[in-house]
Amino acid sequence: MSRPLRLGALSTALLLAVLAAGCGGGGGRPDTSAHQKLNWSSCPAPSPDQDAAATKAPGGQWECATLHAPLDYRKPHGRTIGIAMIRAKATDRRHRIGSLIFNFGGPGGSGVATLPALANSYKQLRTRYDLVSFDPRGVGRSSGVRCLGDRQLDAYYAADSTPDNKAEVQSQLRRVKTYAAACEKNSGPILPYVGTTNAARDMDLMRGVLGDKKMHYFGVSYGTELGGVYAHLFPKKVGRALFDGVVDPMQTPEQGALAQAKGFQRALSDYLKACTKSTVSSCPTQPRIRTLLKRLDSRPVRGYGGRKLTESLADGGIAQSLYSRDYWQYLTQGIAGAQQGDGRILLALGDALNGRGPDGHYSTLQSALTAITCADFKQRYTVADIERKLPTFRKVSPVFGDMMAWGLTQCTDWPVRGAWTTPDVSAKGAAPILVVGNTGDPATPYEGAGRMAKELGPGVGVELTYKGEGHGAYDGGNACVRKTVNAYLLQGKVPEKGKVCG
Repeated sequence: MSRPLRLGALSTALLLAVLAAGCGGGGGRPDTSAHQKLNWSSCPAPSPDQDAAATKAPGGQWECATLHAPLDYRKPHGRTIGIAMIRAKATDRRHRIGSLIFNFGGPGGSGVATLPALANSYKQLRTRYDLVSFDPRGVGRSSGVRCLGDRQLDAYYAADSTPDNKAEVQSQLRRVKTYAAACEKNSGPILPYVGTTNAARDMDLMRGVLGDKKMHYFGVSYGTELGGVYAHLFPKKVGRALFDGVVDPMQTPEQGALAQAKGFQRALSDYLKACTKSTVSSCPTQPRIRTLLKRLDSRPVRGYGGRKLTESLADGGIAQSLYSRDYWQYLTQGIAGAQQGDGRILLALGDALNGRGPDGHYSTLQSALTAITCADFKQRYTVADIERKLPTFRKVSPVFGDMMAWGLTQCTDWPVRGAWTTPDVSAKGAAPILVVGNTGDPATPYEGAGRMAKELGPGVGVELTYKGEGHGAYDGGNACVRKTVNAYLLQGKVPEKGKVCG
């Protein structure tokens, strides 16, 4: 499984919204300058590449358009790529601030699908902002990266991703190599250009085309990394920016995977403690979860649609359920069911993590995640590297350690070289950026928020702490967090240093 938890960044959006797929930009030569005119019109119905959560067009309040950008910013008059966008206009036009651009994470998440699905959460922000989101290049309708077909992906995600012997290790490497070759065959021309730096340049082009002097931004999970890179490239263009569910910009893929293993283990422990204190009689224990996973490694149980729940799919399903406290009840039911030979609930959770719809079609969620990650990071890990690190991963997480460690092979045979060891997010001279860390966040552990705030620079990164559970903070149901963030985005009130919401 390819570093699934960078995408975990999508939190509840993974189950509520699609992470779309589709068609995208091309080789024409439309205007790619900030003077281009966007042709806003009614949004189309979801394509077959979209998740079942997006079963109808967003509705009359939403408009869609395509931004034209250079495929390669070093060749501004060369090939172009279309960036799919969506917006709902501010309801109080008299007091409108501008556009608020959302990125919900991944990398690989479709903003065109996710923003309408979650829009009720942002009603107050919409009073003074046009709510805007987009499919980053390589995602969904913006030339979404395609690799394997649906049936091939079923087999790929079901296969053993935590090898126990040399034969299984070789099988894992062959699968990863085949996947990379398929991505190159089906999406090769765009793979060198889907990295975060180009996405940040697309956002600045978007800002100009929308007519905003400053970039007002709401970034979640990987969206905080994208926002940090934008702030580094364009510090004087930063307006009011929120980073929620913060990626640690100082971590290599290995360090990030280890931190996530620790974060998910901590979230699992919190779930187990809460379940034990509840009235639920079927609470699992960590030893029983480990026993279940070991049994599924050799004896999968029935799922649905003729498919079975394997160890890899169950591991992913358990991880998916820890993105939000709202999922904990399904985790309890799913583990109990799997222990009795019924893997349907855990399989559904695993499918959500992998971007598989009930119709069996996969979005570009995971393929784009891999393509963007491998275009960004230079590191390429060998079997020897991973075997050396396995004891450390297993120590911090008996449940998720192996999955996270072997996920580092995702870029081993990738056809494109990575851009950096870690991203530069220093943003000297930028306006204050509100950085919100959640102490119980499994996918982007709390410590990353402090490091992001520090790396942005003195007077730029302002940290707010939320003592909660799940991924991210704004949608966590805490009135203090929401009030503080809204006061910042709507009125420009920067909270005092070190503020904590419990």
